[in-house]
Amino acid sequence: MATSFVAGALAGWAIAIPVGAIGVLIVEIGIRRGFRVAAAAGAGTASADGLYAALAAVGGSALAAVLAPLEGPLRVVAVGALLAIGIRGLLVVAIGSRGVPASAVLPVRLVPTYLRFLGLTLLNPQTVVYFAALILALPDLGRGPGERAAFVGGAFLASLSWQLALAGGSAIAHHRLPAGFQVAVSVLGNVAICGFALVLAFGL
Repeated sequence: MATSFVAGALAGWAIAIPVGAIGVLIVEIGIRRGFRVAAAAGAGTASADGLYAALAAVGGSALAAVLAPLEGPLRVVAVGALLAIGIRGLLVVAIGSRGVPASAVLPVRLVPTYLRFLGLTLLNPQTVVYFAALILALPDLGRGPGERAAFVGGAFLASLSWQLALAGGSAIAHHRLPAGFQVAVSVLGNVAICGFALVLAFGL
């Protein structure tokens, strides 16, 4: 079981650490709104990774084959969602620059933030394909429910640890960086989100 847990942890870090739209969003939220909201976003992302790891452990290649035809439609939804988030974030920065506090525009709501990032991360069905391929490549991971549970737990905790590291690092910037720099980071972060959306769109 220890081997399965370590394999799951390495797999979770491998899929969580590369910089992508979700990571940029968590950092941007942490800088703009602090640790609690960014941690809720990170927990949503880690939960999605853990759910996909569990589905891969149970369904394996059969589930990956079922999800494969959904990749195109889900990517379209992801493009729309990322564009909406990026544009909304830029509007929030613009309103805030006119003297309206950010808290008045975006109240602290942890559960909706968690659910939003859970849904956004679930829009990437390649995650379950990735975990399923790893399980098939390492047969010991699929020998019993204990090994599978250890793999899923390792993947979830590894992803969560990385997301919380992003939330914590960006929250430090939230408290220590001047307001003008925070605004600039928010603008760059939301522009990057729109850029990720366009890259996805051109890849359709």
